Amino acid sequence: MGSAADAKWLMPQNSPSSPPEPSLPGGSPPIESLLLAAARVNTFAGQQPLTNASGFFFQRGERLFLVTSRHVMLDKPSKHFPDRIEIELHTDAQVLARSTGFSMPLYKDAKSIWREGSDTGGEIDVAVLEIERHALPATAVYRAFTPEHLCDLREPVEIGSSLLVVGFPLGFHDALHHLPVVRHAVNASPFGLRFQGKGYFLTDARTHRGTSGAPVVMRARAPGKSLGDLPWMLLGVHSSRMDVGTRDLNLDEALGLNCAWYADILLTLTQT
Repeated sequence: MGSAADAKWLMPQNSPSSPPEPSLPGGSPPIESLLLAAARVNTFAGQQPLTNASGFFFQRGERLFLVTSRHVMLDKPSKHFPDRIEIELHTDAQVLARSTGFSMPLYKDAKSIWREGSDTGGEIDVAVLEIERHALPATAVYRAFTPEHLCDLREPVEIGSSLLVVGFPLGFHDALHHLPVVRHAVNASPFGLRFQGKGYFLTDARTHRGTSGAPVVMRARAPGKSLGDLPWMLLGVHSSRMDVGTRDLNLDEALGLNCAWYADILLTLTQT
C-alpha cells in the first residue's frame, strides 16, 4: 500500500491538463484482457486522499466484486481509516485514454460493508467489496475473474513456476491509457502448502508499496475450463513483502520475497 504522496489522482476528461487521446486509426490496438482485470485503487477519508493500492474484479454469478488487501480498507497499526475508495474504469474499448473514477463507500450506518475472513491461522489479508453493477457507467470496460479461474490447490504448480503480479507499484501505471504494469514472479514456496501455517504462499518478485491487492496469476494450462477471453489462472492476492526481523539493514539486502494469500478464500468471501 502506498502513501498519499505516491498517488496520482484522476483528472476530469475535459480538463485542459488531461493528456491527449491517442490518434491511432480505429482507436487503440487490442489490449491483453488481463490488464483490464486489474484496477487502480485510491483510498480517501472524506475528500482527503490517503493511499493508493491495487485490486481486481471477481464475478460470481451476476454479482461483481472488487478484491484487494484487507489492510487497504483498514489498518489500525498505521492508523489508516479510509471511509471510501475510488477505482478507475475505462469507458471506451476503442480509446483507452477515456476513463472515469468510480467511488464506493466502505461504511453504511457506521458498519463496514466490505467482507474479510479468517481461518485457523488467524486473519486473512484479503477483502472484497461488492460493486453495484447498475451504478457502473453503461460503457464500462473491464474483465473479471470467476470461480473457474481459481487454481485448485491440489493442481501441481512446480516450485519456481513463472507467475505474474499485475498492479500499480507506488501508484505507477500508464497514465495515458490507465493500465497497470506487470512484474514477473516465481512461487518461492510449495503451492498448496500453507507457509508457516498461514493461508499464503511466497513469491519471489520485485514489488513496491501500492502493489497490495494485486492478482497473482499463471497462464492457464487447462484448456477444458471455460475461461472466456481471460486465459489466466488466479493463484493468489499479493499482500506484502516478507522480511526477517534480524536482518542488518546496513549489511543485508531485503529478501525480495512476498506473501500471496491463496485465492480460494474468494469462494468464502463472495458466497451469499
